[in-house]
Amino acid sequence: MRILVIGNGGREHAIVWKLKQSPKVADIYCAPGNGGIAGLATCVPIAVEDVDGLVAFAKEQRVDLTVVGPEVPLLLGVVDRFEQEGLKAFGPRRQAALIEGSKRFAKELMRKHNIPTAAFASFTNAEEAKAYVREQGAPIVIKADGLAAGKGVVVAQTVAEAERAIAEAMEEKVFGEAGNEVVIEEFLSGQEVSLMAFLDGKTVKPMVVAQDHKPAFERDKGPNTGGMGTYSPVPQIPAEVVEQAIDTILWPMHEAFRQEGIEYKGVLYAGLMITAEGPKVIEFNARFGDPETQVVLPRLETDLVEVMEAVISGTLDELSLSWSEQAAVCVVLAAGGYPGSYEKGWPISGLESVPDGVVVFHAGTKRRDCGIVTAGGRVLGVTALGADIKDARDKAYQQVKTISFKDMHYRTDIAAKAL
Repeated sequence: MRILVIGNGGREHAIVWKLKQSPKVADIYCAPGNGGIAGLATCVPIAVEDVDGLVAFAKEQRVDLTVVGPEVPLLLGVVDRFEQEGLKAFGPRRQAALIEGSKRFAKELMRKHNIPTAAFASFTNAEEAKAYVREQGAPIVIKADGLAAGKGVVVAQTVAEAERAIAEAMEEKVFGEAGNEVVIEEFLSGQEVSLMAFLDGKTVKPMVVAQDHKPAFERDKGPNTGGMGTYSPVPQIPAEVVEQAIDTILWPMHEAFRQEGIEYKGVLYAGLMITAEGPKVIEFNARFGDPETQVVLPRLETDLVEVMEAVISGTLDELSLSWSEQAAVCVVLAAGGYPGSYEKGWPISGLESVPDGVVVFHAGTKRRDCGIVTAGGRVLGVTALGADIKDARDKAYQQVKTISFKDMHYRTDIAAKAL
């Protein structure tokens, strides 16, 4: 098989790495890819937004399967377009991907179908939004309605902080058009957990759970990021709570799509808060999470190509997923200044020797004549497998110590909650 993977992040490196293990795969292309993906696949300089270019390339190279990594092309309707051209693509169509593209759409769908989530209100007028915040009090959560690369959420501890977040999103347009509308939610307390599943329009097959670390600094301080590290399994969340989430959130969401006339095929990501009343949805994403994929796919023992083909053909019920008992921990190495402004182009050292059981997934990197250099905010994700969380964590941090680039920063407490 010839496969095209769309994207250039750590998630896409993990997907390419996993697909490469399948005996069904002959060639992998990645558009546009990154410095690490280039060691496993042929990178082609086509932007993720260039739907015409992606279609033309897939036809020209007789690609058998295209896997869509990030959310932007999904919301541009890349899967719809590929299907119209008679090409196989893994990922939800545009209408289904709105579950991530519009937080208001997602919240209204959950409210209509009684899926447990935080109480909310949405606003297109900044003054009305601020008045609502003053009425509700803090802590309170402010979300840009559209796509904001994982950074459009502010958990405001004071009313003043909430008003500031509204002003930034709606008046100063720090997230562009994504902030034309804001969704304001009640603050939920508890532990967060990421639960992803494969859906084929008829069946839900959950993956193993992971826990992400969103804030930039130790002890969950600092601004939200796209994710500073993850681990799987999440031993402090009882198995029956995960089962409850599957029964009260994943299957009902699948049924909600069906009732709304939306065929959902691909990965559905549920970001959950485990509250005193049980699991509640913080957000849905229409694709593999990043950096959750970097700990979930290394634990998948079933051939990923077979899973994706079953999703596309609607035969997921005939496939059983097998998962490793090993634990996985991923530590993200970020550029100085991230999630704010940061410099690019710094050489990275220490990537040459990586022991068995450890994988360094590249996110913001480029290959230059001088070697691999930084090219993004989240630069690398160091993933280690181990007998348990402590073992995997020790191996990951041991590897982190061998890698360096100018102003590199990372959290030292990834997976500490599990211990």
